[in-house]
Amino acid sequence: RMKAFELGDAGKILLVKQNGKLSAIGSKCTHYGAPLHAGVLGSGRVRCPWHGACFNIATGDIEDFPGLDSLPCYQVVVQDGGGVKVRAKRSEVKSSKRVKEMVLRDKANNTTFVVVGGGPAGASCVETLRQEGFTGRIVLVCKEPALPYDRVKTSKALDVKLESITFRTAAFYKENGIEVLTGTEVTGLNPETKVVKLSSGSELKYDAVFLGTGSDARWPTIPGARLKNIFVVRTIEDSYGIYAQLGPEKNVVILGASFVGMEAAAYCVENVKSVTVIGRDIVPFRAILGKEIGSRLMGLHKEKGVLFKMESGVARFLAGPSGDTVNEVELTDGSILPADVCVIGIGSDPATKFLDGSGVNLDKSGAVIVNKHLESNIKGVFAGGDNAYAPILDTTACIGHWQLAHYHGRIAALNMAGKQTEVQTVPFFWTMLFGKGVRFAGYAPKYDEVVIGGSVEELKFVAHYIVGDRVAAVATIGSDPVAAK
Repeated sequence: RMKAFELGDAGKILLVKQNGKLSAIGSKCTHYGAPLHAGVLGSGRVRCPWHGACFNIATGDIEDFPGLDSLPCYQVVVQDGGGVKVRAKRSEVKSSKRVKEMVLRDKANNTTFVVVGGGPAGASCVETLRQEGFTGRIVLVCKEPALPYDRVKTSKALDVKLESITFRTAAFYKENGIEVLTGTEVTGLNPETKVVKLSSGSELKYDAVFLGTGSDARWPTIPGARLKNIFVVRTIEDSYGIYAQLGPEKNVVILGASFVGMEAAAYCVENVKSVTVIGRDIVPFRAILGKEIGSRLMGLHKEKGVLFKMESGVARFLAGPSGDTVNEVELTDGSILPADVCVIGIGSDPATKFLDGSGVNLDKSGAVIVNKHLESNIKGVFAGGDNAYAPILDTTACIGHWQLAHYHGRIAALNMAGKQTEVQTVPFFWTMLFGKGVRFAGYAPKYDEVVIGGSVEELKFVAHYIVGDRVAAVATIGSDPVAAK
């Protein structure tokens, strides 16, 4: 079992006893600070109850994600008579975080690894390379003019500040010999010459390359879709753009009843005159969570004032007197909605157009097809995250999960560093809607049956998604740590 204890006045530590051995590690998940004693103890690891991050109980090292930091590991001594003595640095107990040790850059090592993409996959990849002993040159190429940051917050909290969600400082990357190119897009890849082409016009020679470019938000091909005050939610700049337009007299229309759309609706409804969500299905989330749960989550939004136009769509966006700014939305049934701000949440596509003509194999969606080591059909070209069609459980898929992107970055780095490691994880997804945490573990794009225990009405339940004779996924609200378990 495991239990949290106060260590003097410094804070709590987590004491774990397994197979007759005692371990003491940080008590809070390094991702968002969840209490780990409320999580799940597995074989040699503890899993966070909120978002599924995993830590080794003997070393504190992070082994599954989200997050980048490991836990501090403390000295444990069993005294005569059975008392347990734990010795720790006060600062580590307070922070409950530790950056795993990294090797220094060796200028004599000319091997170059290029990591494309400043998302969770790229951020995890560059750190893992240094942690696993790679001393050569590392170049991280970020399309956005920012260091890697917690993109999850951009749809959940539109007023979030970039500096509060950036993973690491510029000084951190410099100290660890990681070159970062921000505001730079990759425009091409030539595996024959092993060259990455950049938007700046320059080129990077590589010995191995990791492609973690993620996805691009999908824009609708609807008349008026490019008018001002129409936004997708992908980057921090998108969040800033939406937030700047909100106000008590504003009418917000959201196209798409996806997680992004519903999160944006939940945030906006308290800050504007009206929020209307337009969705194609009968209820939000039906394909993923089922009709009963989707209907209840729609009801939760309605209770908070969000309006819905389901089984509908947008025929066109209409400009106001200025001629270039959205003012109304015409629905497919001909009805008109006032719209000062529109948010588009209709999915995304793998950001892989730069691979045209490269010889890298893509699936029909445009995702890079990779093997169990996350290597493509071309040796030395790896991919992970939203832009990878990768093995998962007993199938292969392109899954846009934050946790999975972090994990892919680590596994790719291990293989790039010569430590052959196969992909082996369970996808874990979460969202927060009006203070209700939805957890989803597993993978069931098509299921035969949903078996629900608890009360959907009271938003305290566990739903099992059945494929054939097995449980392929589980979704929970108010039932931690079942999804993590």
